[in-house]
Amino acid sequence: MTATVSRTIHVAHSPDADDAFMFWAMAAGKIDTDGRRYVHELGDIESLNRRALTGELEVTAVSLHAYAYLADRYALLAHGASIGDRYGPRIVARETPPADPRKALAGRLVAVPGELTTAFLTLRLYQPAARYVVVPFDQIEDYVAAGKADAGLLIHEGQLTFGDRGLHLWADMGEWWYRQTQLPLPLGGNVVRRDLGAELMPAIARDLKASIEYGLAHRAEALRHAQGFSRGLDADRTDRFVGMYVNAYTVDYGEVGRRAVAELLTRAHAAHLIPAPVDLAFVAADS
Repeated sequence: MTATVSRTIHVAHSPDADDAFMFWAMAAGKIDTDGRRYVHELGDIESLNRRALTGELEVTAVSLHAYAYLADRYALLAHGASIGDRYGPRIVARETPPADPRKALAGRLVAVPGELTTAFLTLRLYQPAARYVVVPFDQIEDYVAAGKADAGLLIHEGQLTFGDRGLHLWADMGEWWYRQTQLPLPLGGNVVRRDLGAELMPAIARDLKASIEYGLAHRAEALRHAQGFSRGLDADRTDRFVGMYVNAYTVDYGEVGRRAVAELLTRAHAAHLIPAPVDLAFVAADS
């Protein structure tokens, strides 16, 4: 019989509809956490990436690009990933798309949501000659519409709302990645600090997986909660967005998801975009 692991654990994640959906059951006390108490805090993904570099966060959402700099201190939880299956961050512009968007982006200024985001990593793989400026993710559409950058790299809800501002899709990084690899594009995951130990880490994994599965089993209620974090999306688009990033890969990366992460980081290292190969370690609910 496994002993109860009791303590307070701080969990950080993005204030987005998909994260709100997957953490809802945990935050609302809908699942049995066997004495573990979770304190949730919210922050945009680039801020969480930067904070994870210092090791201050026990459990946090991070970009998989950022994980290349965190693997010595954190392990990936096998649950809670955001993976796009032939869709992902989108490059948009005021102009209609040229015949060869990749070629056209060389030397152009692209507004990006942060240098540690996976979206930025995919842009560098797609067109390393693009120039960039870092802009808060929720301001990129307006920044591009105002003519301050030639194009914008959109994450989160912006992937669905850019047309409302008269912007045009140039390239979908998830679709491009699939054409290159025949794999889905792994964007973000949740990590647990290794010093929490061999008993607590898989217990946290079990709680996170249970929260995701509870949300999926009580989708209507979880969506009502997620709607409050959808930054202007109506109910139909919130449903669509959550469906994009809370899926079978979110319950568990599985063999394909794990292979996709390895491929992304291997290609990033080969392109000299991360400093070293990454030794991937996944902590699963059944560890």
